[in-house]
Amino acid sequence: MSGARMSSTLASPSSAASPTGSTPSRDRRWWWALAVVVLGSFTVLLWMGLEIDESKPPIPARVVATDGTVLVDGDDVMDGQRVWQSIGGQQIGSVWGHGAYVAPDWTADWLHREATFVLDEYARDMGVASYDAASPEQQGALQARLRQTFRTNTYDPAAGTITLDPVRARAFEANARHYADVFGRGHEQYAIPAGTVKDPEAMRQMTTFFWWSSWAASTNAPGDDATYTRNWPHEPLVGNTPTPTNVLWSIISIIVLLAGIAGMVWYQNFGPHDDEVTDAPPTADPLLGYEPTPSQRATLKYFFVVGALFVFQIAAGILSAHYGVEGAALYGIPIDRILPYAVVRTWHTQLGILWIATAWLATGLYVAPAVGGREPRFQRLGVNVLFGALVLVVGGSMIGQWLSITGRMGYGTTRSWWLGTTGMEYLDLARLWQIGLLVGLFLWFGLMARGMWPALGRAADGPLTPTAEAPLAAGGRRTLVLMLLMSCLAIASFFGAAFGMGHDTHLSITEYWRWWVVHLWVEGFFEVFATVVIAFLFSRLGLLRPAVAATATLSATTIFLLGGIIGTGHHLYFTGANDPVMAWSATFSALEVVPLALIGFEAFRNLRILRVSEWVAGYKWAIYFFLSVSFWNALGAGVFGFLINPPISLFYVQGLNLTPLHGHTALFGVYGMLGIGLMLFCVRSLMPGREWNDLPIKLGFWGLNGGLLAMALLSLLPLGLAQAWASITEGLWYARSAEFLATPALTVLRWMRTPGDVLFGLGALAIGVFMVGLLTGHSYRAGGGRTVPGQAVAAGTTPHEEA
Repeated sequence: MSGARMSSTLASPSSAASPTGSTPSRDRRWWWALAVVVLGSFTVLLWMGLEIDESKPPIPARVVATDGTVLVDGDDVMDGQRVWQSIGGQQIGSVWGHGAYVAPDWTADWLHREATFVLDEYARDMGVASYDAASPEQQGALQARLRQTFRTNTYDPAAGTITLDPVRARAFEANARHYADVFGRGHEQYAIPAGTVKDPEAMRQMTTFFWWSSWAASTNAPGDDATYTRNWPHEPLVGNTPTPTNVLWSIISIIVLLAGIAGMVWYQNFGPHDDEVTDAPPTADPLLGYEPTPSQRATLKYFFVVGALFVFQIAAGILSAHYGVEGAALYGIPIDRILPYAVVRTWHTQLGILWIATAWLATGLYVAPAVGGREPRFQRLGVNVLFGALVLVVGGSMIGQWLSITGRMGYGTTRSWWLGTTGMEYLDLARLWQIGLLVGLFLWFGLMARGMWPALGRAADGPLTPTAEAPLAAGGRRTLVLMLLMSCLAIASFFGAAFGMGHDTHLSITEYWRWWVVHLWVEGFFEVFATVVIAFLFSRLGLLRPAVAATATLSATTIFLLGGIIGTGHHLYFTGANDPVMAWSATFSALEVVPLALIGFEAFRNLRILRVSEWVAGYKWAIYFFLSVSFWNALGAGVFGFLINPPISLFYVQGLNLTPLHGHTALFGVYGMLGIGLMLFCVRSLMPGREWNDLPIKLGFWGLNGGLLAMALLSLLPLGLAQAWASITEGLWYARSAEFLATPALTVLRWMRTPGDVLFGLGALAIGVFMVGLLTGHSYRAGGGRTVPGQAVAAGTTPHEEA
C-alpha cells in the first residue's frame, strides 16, 4: 500500500487546551512501544523472506519431453530473465502481475495460450475439430485431463529436470514462435516496437523465462494442492481459483481492519490528549527576515531541479498513458522509434521517486543547521557535492536506460545490468547508479547528523527552544531530534536492500528485496522523516505546541510501522510465498489503513493552523498542499488501497488498472503533494523578499488535484472495475488482452485519461512557471512588501509552550 501520512491523528484538536503534564512519561512508553514494534516486525519480515526462499519455484537445469525432445538446457531460464530485464522488464508487460499494463501479463498470457493449444489437441484426439466445438460433457472431460497434466509436478530435484508431455512441448514451440513475432515484428496494441529483440537466441531464452513463470503458476507445489503462486493467475481452464487460505485470511483482514478502526476511535475519544495547536501564536512570522546559512542557500538549487524533474516526469506520464490508446505514435507521429513505451514509462516511474526524494532531502539539508544552531565546517561544500552526485545519477541512469531498452547494450549483458537498467519497476536504476545513490544518501545522512548534533547536547538540559543561531530548534526534549536522525539513518540504510537482488537472483527473491525498497524505503521511512520535519517547521513557527507535537509524532510513527513493516508482504502473495506468509501479510496490511480512518482530524488541524494568525497566510499554499495530502491519504491510500489489499481482491485484480489507480492517487497524491508543500515552505523561508504572486501556485494546486481526481474517476477506476469483472468471469489473461481492451467501450475509457492528464499537466506546468518566476522576478507581487535579512523576530518575543 502506497503511503499513509501519519502526521498526528492521535492528538485531538478538541482535547484540552493545555498539556496534561504527563508528556515525558508518555514519551517513554511510546519509545518502548516503537522499539518493540520495529524489532518484532523486522523479525517477522526476515522470517517471511526465509519462508519465500524455501517455497519459491525451482529453476530447472533441463526441461525435456517424454519423447526425448530437449526444450531447456543449462541457464536458459535465468538468461531469459536477464534478457527480459535488459529490455525494460516490468516496464514492458508484467510477470506474476508486477509491471506495466499495456502489454499482457506474460505469465497469464502464456498459460492461457498453452492451455488452449493442449485442449485443441486433446479434442482432435477425440475426433472433434477443436475444444470449442466439443460438447459440454466432452469439454468437462478435456478440462479434467488438462488439469491433471498441468498441475502434476514432474520436477526431479536430484536431476534438476522437469519432464513434460509431448503435447506441451509442441505448445512450447507454438508460443515461442508467437512471442518471437511480437518482439521481432512489433505489436502496436502492446506498444512494443519492431526489433525490440533482434537476437534469436536471446528471444528463445526470454520465451523460456515466460514459460517458467507460467509453469510455476500452474504446477502444484510439493505436498500442496495449490501452485507455487497460490493458484494465481485466475485461469478456470487449469483450475486456478482462490485457495481456502486466501478466502479465510481475506475475511480475517477485514475483521482486523474494523477492530483497529474501533480501537482508534475509542482512543481518539477517551485516551489522553493534549491539543497540538497553540492558543497563543506569535504576532509575526518568527522566520521573517531570517538570514539563511551558506549551506541553506545552497539547497535552493535543489528545489529548482525538483521543479524541472517534476514537469519532465509528468510529461513522460502523459506520453506513456497515450501509448495505451495509440501504441506506436503520438497523434500519428511515430515516436516509438526514438522513445519506446518501456523507456518513457521507466523514466516516468523513476523520476516520480527521484523528484519527491530530492525535495525531501533538500528540506532536511535546510532544516539541519537551523536545528543544530551552527553551520558545520564544509557543510556548504557537502551540499554542493551531493547535488552534483544527484544530477549525475539522474542523468546517467536515464541515458543508460535508453541505451539498454533499445538494445544498444546487448540483451541480458553485464553491461546492461551495471549501466542500463535492472528492469524492476521503481528500482530501475542500474547497479552503478544504485551504488552512487547509496553513497549520496549516506553523505546526506552525514550532513544531517553533523548539522543537528549540537541540538542533542542542548536537549539534554531540557526542552529545546529557538535561538538566533538555531531558529528551528523546537520540541519536547530530544524526541523530535532523535526521530529525525533515526529516520535519516533509515533512509540511507534501507536503500541498501536493493543490493539483495543481483544479476542472477531468483525472481521471488528479487521481488522480496525490491519491495523492501519500494514499501519500506519510499513509503515507510520517508514517511517518518516528512512527519518529523513538518512538526519541526510548525513548532518553530509557534503554531504547534512542541512537546505535544513530539508525542503525537512518536505515537503515530509507532502505529504506522505496526502495520507498515509486516504489511510489506501483501505485495508478495503470489510471488512464491506460502500460506503463513499470506496470513501474516494480510492481517498486518489491513492495519496500515487504520490510521487513515481518522485522517479528518489532521485536515482539521491544518485548517486551524492556517487561521491562527494573519501572517500564516504567507505559508498558505504550503499548508493547502498539506491539506490535500489528507484528502488523498483517505481516498488514494485508504479507499483505493484497501480495494486491492485483501488476498481475495488482489487474486483477481493484481496487474490490472486498479493498481495504478491506487498508485497514482497514493504516491503522487500523498508524497507528491507533500513534496511540493515542503518545497514551497522552504523556498518561502529561503527567499523572503517580496510577496509572492500566488496565481501560478493557485492554478497549479487546483490543476494538480483536479486533474488527478479526473484521471482517477473518469478513466482508471471504471477501466479497472471493467477489467476486474473480466478477470473474475473469464480469467486475468482476458482482462489484459488486446481483444478486451480494444473494445469500443474500453477504448473510450482509455481516452478519458486525456482530460485529467491535460489538467494535471497544466497544473504541473504552472508550478514550474512559478519556480522559474522566482528567478526572473515574475513570481513576485508588484509593489509587495520586503523583508530585510538578519532581522528575524527574536526568540524571546515568541510565545512557546515548553512543557
